[in-house]
Amino acid sequence: MKHIIIISLSLLLFASCKHTKEQNTGKLKVVTTTTMLTDLAENIGGDQIELQGLMGSGVDPHLYKASEGDVSKLANADLVIYNGLHLEGKLVEVFEKMGNRVTTKALADNLDKSGLISSEYFASSYDPHIWFNIKYWKQITNSLTEELKAAVPEQADYFEANRNDYIKKLDTLEAAVIKTISTLPEEQRILVTAHDAFNYFGKEYGFEVIGLQGLSTATEAGVQDVQNLSKFIIDNKVKAIFVESSVPKRTIEALQQSVKSKGFNVEIGGTLYSDALGNKGTVEGTYIGMFSYNVNTIVNALK
Repeated sequence: MKHIIIISLSLLLFASCKHTKEQNTGKLKVVTTTTMLTDLAENIGGDQIELQGLMGSGVDPHLYKASEGDVSKLANADLVIYNGLHLEGKLVEVFEKMGNRVTTKALADNLDKSGLISSEYFASSYDPHIWFNIKYWKQITNSLTEELKAAVPEQADYFEANRNDYIKKLDTLEAAVIKTISTLPEEQRILVTAHDAFNYFGKEYGFEVIGLQGLSTATEAGVQDVQNLSKFIIDNKVKAIFVESSVPKRTIEALQQSVKSKGFNVEIGGTLYSDALGNKGTVEGTYIGMFSYNVNTIVNALK
Protein backbone atom coordinates (compact mmCIF):
# COMPACT_ATOMS: atom_id res chain seq x y z
CA MET A 1 0.00 0.00 0.00
CA LYS A 2 2.83 2.39 0.85
CA HIS A 3 4.40 1.74 -2.56
CA ILE A 4 1.11 2.54 -4.32
CA ILE A 5 0.71 5.78 -2.36
CA ILE A 6 4.24 6.89 -3.27
CA ILE A 7 3.68 6.20 -6.95
CA SER A 8 0.34 8.03 -6.87
CA LEU A 9 1.87 11.07 -5.21
CA SER A 10 4.67 11.05 -7.78
CA LEU A 11 2.16 11.02 -10.61
CA LEU A 12 0.22 13.89 -9.06
CA LEU A 13 3.47 15.85 -8.80
CA PHE A 14 4.22 14.93 -12.40
CA ALA A 15 0.87 16.29 -13.54
CA SER A 16 1.25 19.52 -11.56
CA CYS A 17 4.78 20.05 -12.86
CA LYS A 18 3.52 19.73 -16.42
CA HIS A 19 1.26 22.68 -15.81
CA THR A 20 4.04 24.80 -14.28
CA LYS A 21 6.80 24.16 -16.80
CA GLU A 22 9.80 26.41 -16.55
CA GLN A 23 10.20 29.18 -19.08
CA ASN A 24 11.25 27.74 -22.43
CA THR A 25 14.93 28.41 -23.17
CA GLY A 26 14.50 27.36 -26.76
CA LYS A 27 16.68 24.29 -26.25
CA LEU A 28 15.63 20.66 -26.12
CA LYS A 29 15.24 19.57 -22.48
CA VAL A 30 16.92 16.18 -22.11
CA VAL A 31 16.98 14.04 -18.97
CA THR A 32 19.31 11.04 -18.73
CA THR A 33 19.39 8.33 -16.08
CA THR A 34 22.91 6.92 -15.64
CA THR A 35 26.13 8.90 -15.49
CA MET A 36 27.37 7.09 -18.63
CA LEU A 37 24.40 8.36 -20.62
CA THR A 38 24.74 11.86 -19.17
CA ASP A 39 28.36 12.00 -20.30
CA LEU A 40 27.39 10.75 -23.75
CA ALA A 41 24.59 13.31 -24.09
CA GLU A 42 27.02 16.08 -23.12
CA ASN A 43 29.39 15.00 -25.88
CA ILE A 44 26.74 14.75 -28.60
CA GLY A 45 24.23 17.41 -27.54
CA GLY A 46 26.78 19.99 -26.42
CA ASP A 47 25.40 23.46 -25.90
CA GLN A 48 22.38 22.81 -28.10
CA ILE A 49 20.48 20.88 -25.43
CA GLU A 50 19.50 21.58 -21.83
CA LEU A 51 20.69 18.45 -20.02
CA GLN A 52 19.95 17.06 -16.57
CA GLY A 53 21.13 13.70 -15.23
CA LEU A 54 19.20 11.85 -12.54
CA MET A 55 22.03 9.79 -11.06
CA GLY A 56 25.38 10.91 -9.74
CA SER A 57 28.76 9.36 -9.09
CA GLY A 58 28.69 6.14 -7.08
CA VAL A 59 24.93 5.67 -7.54
CA ASP A 60 23.67 2.14 -8.18
CA PRO A 61 21.08 2.20 -11.01
CA HIS A 62 19.75 -1.24 -10.04
CA LEU A 63 18.40 0.16 -6.76
CA TYR A 64 17.75 3.77 -7.74
CA LYS A 65 14.31 5.18 -6.90
CA ALA A 66 12.90 8.40 -8.31
CA SER A 67 12.68 11.28 -5.83
CA GLU A 68 10.16 14.10 -6.04
CA GLY A 69 12.89 16.20 -7.63
CA ASP A 70 13.44 13.52 -10.26
CA VAL A 71 9.73 13.44 -11.08
CA SER A 72 9.86 17.21 -11.57
CA LYS A 73 12.82 16.86 -13.95
CA LEU A 74 11.02 14.15 -15.90
CA ALA A 75 7.85 16.25 -16.09
CA ASN A 76 9.72 19.16 -17.63
CA ALA A 77 11.69 17.04 -20.12
CA ASP A 78 11.15 16.91 -23.85
CA LEU A 79 13.19 13.70 -24.11
CA VAL A 80 14.13 11.11 -21.48
CA ILE A 81 17.05 8.83 -22.33
CA TYR A 82 17.64 5.63 -20.36
CA ASN A 83 19.66 2.45 -20.74
CA GLY A 84 16.88 -0.12 -20.75
CA LEU A 85 17.16 -3.91 -20.40
CA HIS A 86 15.76 -3.32 -16.90
CA LEU A 87 18.96 -1.72 -15.60
CA GLU A 88 16.86 1.07 -14.08
CA GLY A 89 14.34 -1.42 -12.76
CA LYS A 90 12.74 0.84 -10.15
CA LEU A 91 12.27 3.69 -12.65
CA VAL A 92 10.49 1.65 -15.31
CA GLU A 93 7.12 1.93 -13.58
CA VAL A 94 7.46 5.72 -13.48
CA PHE A 95 8.30 5.78 -17.20
CA GLU A 96 5.30 3.60 -17.98
CA LYS A 97 2.96 5.84 -15.96
CA MET A 98 4.20 8.85 -17.89
CA GLY A 99 2.72 7.33 -21.04
CA ASN A 100 2.90 9.64 -24.06
CA ARG A 101 3.26 12.83 -22.04
CA VAL A 102 7.05 12.72 -22.39
CA THR A 103 9.12 10.94 -25.04
CA THR A 104 11.22 8.19 -23.44
CA LYS A 105 13.87 6.17 -25.26
CA ALA A 106 15.70 3.06 -24.03
CA LEU A 107 18.82 3.12 -26.18
CA ALA A 108 19.77 -0.50 -25.52
CA ASP A 109 16.56 -1.53 -27.29
CA ASN A 110 18.28 -0.63 -30.56
CA LEU A 111 21.02 -3.24 -30.11
CA ASP A 112 20.87 -6.58 -31.91
CA LYS A 113 19.65 -8.95 -29.21
CA SER A 114 21.46 -11.91 -30.77
CA GLY A 115 24.77 -10.49 -29.53
CA LEU A 116 23.62 -9.72 -25.99
CA ILE A 117 24.45 -11.92 -23.00
CA SER A 118 21.41 -13.72 -21.65
CA SER A 119 20.54 -13.42 -17.98
CA GLU A 120 17.96 -15.14 -15.81
CA TYR A 121 18.18 -12.30 -13.27
CA PHE A 122 16.48 -9.65 -15.42
CA ALA A 123 12.96 -9.53 -16.82
CA SER A 124 14.43 -8.63 -20.21
CA SER A 125 16.54 -11.85 -20.06
CA TYR A 126 19.64 -9.86 -21.01
CA ASP A 127 22.62 -8.49 -19.10
CA PRO A 128 22.09 -4.68 -19.16
CA HIS A 129 25.73 -3.61 -18.65
CA ILE A 130 26.27 -2.99 -22.37
CA TRP A 131 28.61 0.02 -21.92
CA PHE A 132 31.50 -2.34 -21.19
CA ASN A 133 31.65 -3.29 -24.85
CA ILE A 134 32.99 -0.26 -26.70
CA LYS A 135 31.48 -1.50 -29.97
CA TYR A 136 28.04 -1.44 -28.34
CA TRP A 137 28.73 2.03 -26.96
CA LYS A 138 29.44 3.24 -30.49
CA GLN A 139 26.01 1.93 -31.49
CA ILE A 140 24.46 3.66 -28.48
CA THR A 141 26.23 6.86 -29.59
CA ASN A 142 24.68 6.53 -33.04
CA SER A 143 21.24 5.90 -31.55
CA LEU A 144 21.39 8.96 -29.29
CA THR A 145 22.58 11.11 -32.20
CA GLU A 146 19.61 10.02 -34.30
CA GLU A 147 17.20 10.78 -31.44
CA LEU A 148 18.61 14.30 -31.07
CA LYS A 149 18.56 14.91 -34.81
CA ALA A 150 14.92 13.83 -34.97
CA ALA A 151 14.00 16.10 -32.06
CA VAL A 152 15.97 19.14 -33.29
CA PRO A 153 16.39 18.71 -37.06
CA GLU A 154 17.80 22.21 -37.51
CA GLN A 155 20.84 21.16 -35.43
CA ALA A 156 21.35 17.83 -37.23
CA ASP A 157 24.72 18.85 -38.70
CA TYR A 158 25.96 19.95 -35.27
CA PHE A 159 24.96 16.65 -33.63
CA GLU A 160 26.43 14.67 -36.51
CA ALA A 161 29.77 16.47 -36.26
CA ASN A 162 29.89 15.80 -32.52
CA ARG A 163 29.06 12.15 -33.15
CA ASN A 164 31.91 11.81 -35.65
CA ASP A 165 34.39 13.40 -33.23
CA TYR A 166 33.27 11.18 -30.37
CA ILE A 167 33.39 7.97 -32.44
CA LYS A 168 37.01 8.81 -33.31
CA LYS A 169 37.76 9.12 -29.60
CA LEU A 170 36.10 5.75 -28.96
CA ASP A 171 38.20 4.22 -31.75
CA THR A 172 41.34 5.55 -30.04
CA LEU A 173 40.14 4.20 -26.69
CA GLU A 174 39.47 0.77 -28.15
CA ALA A 175 42.94 0.54 -29.67
CA ALA A 176 44.58 1.59 -26.39
CA VAL A 177 42.53 -0.93 -24.39
CA ILE A 178 43.51 -3.80 -26.69
CA LYS A 179 47.19 -2.81 -26.46
CA THR A 180 47.14 -2.64 -22.65
CA ILE A 181 45.29 -5.94 -22.20
CA SER A 182 47.70 -7.69 -24.58
CA THR A 183 50.42 -7.24 -21.94
CA LEU A 184 48.49 -9.50 -19.53
CA PRO A 185 48.94 -13.25 -20.14
CA GLU A 186 45.69 -14.99 -21.02
CA GLU A 187 45.90 -17.39 -18.06
CA GLN A 188 45.91 -14.40 -15.70
CA ARG A 189 42.77 -12.83 -17.14
CA ILE A 190 40.44 -13.71 -14.27
CA LEU A 191 38.37 -10.80 -13.04
CA VAL A 192 36.66 -11.19 -9.64
CA THR A 193 34.42 -8.27 -8.63
CA ALA A 194 31.51 -7.42 -6.35
CA HIS A 195 28.86 -8.19 -8.99
CA ASP A 196 28.76 -9.34 -12.62
CA ALA A 197 28.90 -5.95 -14.33
CA PHE A 198 31.86 -6.89 -16.52
CA ASN A 199 30.58 -9.81 -18.59
CA TYR A 200 30.57 -7.84 -21.85
CA PHE A 201 34.09 -6.67 -21.06
CA GLY A 202 35.17 -10.25 -20.38
CA LYS A 203 33.57 -11.59 -23.56
CA GLU A 204 35.22 -8.92 -25.69
CA TYR A 205 38.72 -9.10 -24.20
CA GLY A 206 39.06 -12.71 -23.08
CA PHE A 207 38.56 -12.43 -19.31
CA GLU A 208 36.82 -14.97 -17.13
CA VAL A 209 34.53 -12.76 -15.06
CA ILE A 210 33.02 -13.76 -11.72
CA GLY A 211 30.83 -11.46 -9.66
CA LEU A 212 30.15 -12.32 -6.05
CA GLN A 213 26.58 -10.94 -6.13
CA GLY A 214 25.57 -11.97 -9.64
CA LEU A 215 24.31 -9.55 -12.27
CA SER A 216 22.15 -7.38 -10.05
CA THR A 217 23.20 -5.72 -6.81
CA ALA A 218 19.64 -6.40 -5.62
CA THR A 219 20.77 -9.97 -4.89
CA GLU A 220 22.83 -10.76 -1.81
CA ALA A 221 25.88 -13.00 -1.71
CA GLY A 222 25.52 -15.88 0.74
CA VAL A 223 28.10 -17.68 2.87
CA GLN A 224 28.24 -20.55 0.39
CA ASP A 225 28.92 -18.10 -2.47
CA VAL A 226 31.89 -16.70 -0.54
CA GLN A 227 33.23 -20.17 0.24
CA ASN A 228 32.92 -21.38 -3.33
CA LEU A 229 34.60 -18.30 -4.75
CA SER A 230 37.37 -18.52 -2.13
CA LYS A 231 38.20 -22.01 -3.35
CA PHE A 232 38.16 -20.84 -6.96
CA ILE A 233 40.59 -17.99 -6.18
CA ILE A 234 42.99 -20.35 -4.42
CA ASP A 235 42.78 -23.06 -7.08
CA ASN A 236 43.49 -20.55 -9.84
CA LYS A 237 46.04 -18.51 -7.86
CA VAL A 238 44.20 -15.24 -8.56
CA LYS A 239 46.41 -12.35 -7.47
CA ALA A 240 43.80 -9.66 -6.95
CA ILE A 241 40.07 -9.06 -6.56
CA PHE A 242 38.24 -5.76 -6.97
CA VAL A 243 35.67 -3.62 -5.21
CA GLU A 244 33.27 -1.38 -7.14
CA SER A 245 32.52 2.28 -6.61
CA SER A 246 28.73 1.80 -6.62
CA VAL A 247 28.64 -1.37 -4.48
CA PRO A 248 29.47 -1.63 -0.74
CA LYS A 249 32.95 -3.12 -0.36
CA ARG A 250 32.11 -5.33 2.62
CA THR A 251 31.36 -8.41 0.48
CA ILE A 252 34.73 -8.28 -1.28
CA GLU A 253 36.50 -7.67 2.03
CA ALA A 254 34.70 -10.72 3.46
CA LEU A 255 35.86 -12.71 0.44
CA GLN A 256 39.44 -11.58 0.98
CA GLN A 257 39.32 -12.64 4.64
CA SER A 258 37.85 -16.00 3.68
CA VAL A 259 40.71 -16.62 1.27
CA LYS A 260 43.32 -15.56 3.84
CA SER A 261 41.79 -17.86 6.44
CA LYS A 262 42.63 -20.74 4.10
CA GLY A 263 46.30 -19.76 3.89
CA PHE A 264 46.28 -17.89 0.57
CA ASN A 265 46.83 -14.15 0.13
CA VAL A 266 44.75 -12.25 -2.41
CA GLU A 267 45.05 -8.48 -2.68
CA ILE A 268 42.27 -5.99 -3.27
CA GLY A 269 43.52 -4.65 -6.56
CA GLY A 270 41.62 -1.39 -6.45
CA THR A 271 38.20 0.12 -6.99
CA LEU A 272 36.56 -0.27 -10.39
CA TYR A 273 33.84 1.94 -11.80
CA SER A 274 31.02 -0.35 -12.86
CA ASP A 275 27.47 1.06 -12.79
CA ALA A 276 28.48 4.72 -12.43
CA LEU A 277 31.30 7.02 -13.49
CA GLY A 278 33.65 8.80 -11.12
CA ASN A 279 33.17 12.29 -9.73
CA LYS A 280 32.27 15.08 -12.12
CA GLY A 281 35.33 17.00 -13.26
CA THR A 282 37.72 14.05 -12.86
CA VAL A 283 39.16 11.85 -15.60
CA GLU A 284 37.10 8.93 -14.27
CA GLY A 285 34.02 11.14 -14.50
CA THR A 286 33.91 10.52 -18.25
CA TYR A 287 33.13 7.27 -20.04
CA ILE A 288 36.48 7.22 -21.84
CA GLY A 289 38.43 8.08 -18.68
CA MET A 290 36.51 5.48 -16.66
CA PHE A 291 37.19 2.72 -19.18
CA SER A 292 40.91 3.53 -19.38
CA TYR A 293 41.20 3.70 -15.60
CA ASN A 294 39.47 0.36 -15.15
CA VAL A 295 41.65 -1.41 -17.70
CA ASN A 296 44.89 -0.03 -16.25
CA THR A 297 43.78 -0.94 -12.70
CA ILE A 298 42.84 -4.49 -13.70
CA VAL A 299 45.96 -5.21 -15.73
CA ASN A 300 48.38 -3.70 -13.21
CA ALA A 301 46.85 -5.65 -10.32
CA LEU A 302 46.69 -9.01 -12.08
CA LYS A 303 50.18 -8.95 -13.62
